[in-house]
Amino acid sequence: MPIYFYWGDDEFRLSQAVADLCDRTLAADWASFNFDKLGPETPDAPLQALNQAMTPPFGLGQRLVWLQDTALGQRCPEAVLQELERTLPQVPESTVLLFTSRNKPDGRAKFTKLLQRHGELRQFATIPPWKREQLAQQVTQMAQKIGLSLSPEATTALTTAIGNDTRQLWNELQKLAIYWQPSTQPLPAAVVHDLVTASSQNSLQLAQALGQGQTSRALTLVNDLLNRNEPALRIVAVLVSQFRTWLWVKLLTEAGERDARTIAQAAERWAILSAFTFCKKRYRFSPWLP
Repeated sequence: MPIYFYWGDDEFRLSQAVADLCDRTLAADWASFNFDKLGPETPDAPLQALNQAMTPPFGLGQRLVWLQDTALGQRCPEAVLQELERTLPQVPESTVLLFTSRNKPDGRAKFTKLLQRHGELRQFATIPPWKREQLAQQVTQMAQKIGLSLSPEATTALTTAIGNDTRQLWNELQKLAIYWQPSTQPLPAAVVHDLVTASSQNSLQLAQALGQGQTSRALTLVNDLLNRNEPALRIVAVLVSQFRTWLWVKLLTEAGERDARTIAQAAERWAILSAFTFCKKRYRFSPWLP
């Protein structure tokens, strides 16, 4: 039975996955009859979704019921959990039931374990900017999806210029594909440098220039960023984050730590702790509380 839970903070990839699921599930002429989208503002949205999931589709295709931005992965009322336990095993093959959330479902919760038994969980988390191999793989996969062949140098150039912004990556790939048609040769890096607008990765290049004492290059990068209307606060935020990450690496290295995975995990824990502290001070709440 097709039951899915899509979660993650990469809204573009998640929305693309939802669109692909709709295309596979719904017959175009009958979509308005067989598509139900229930947001968090809908009263008793989980119960309504389950009721709709048990309703046979009208006409051709399947029925798709989408419970959007659900908080069930963090907090599931007992009454809703009981209804889920009763209904999920009975969902017909003619229905696709989809849950989506920005937040990772609690692996210890009964709701999550229930979904793991009867459905599938898929992650759409933003790739951290320091995981270059995963970012390059993401560039290659998205290029293949639109039928664009990239040279290894072009893949590296796109990874450097765009980073983990999947929405901009998709838009830039579409632009490159139009420009490169009808050629079947791999697109070279020179075309990427000429046509692609760099984003936050240039702020990382700025941090590297500052760290290496390259004043002239740093001033040029700042000027380029400001000319492209990059918000000054975003530039500062990237610089502060990068400098603190380098500080963690230096401290752990000087303390004798040589394992790259341990150093990366320590830097990631610092980022999470910083977000938690900021939310407590600025908004007086914990970012992990519902």
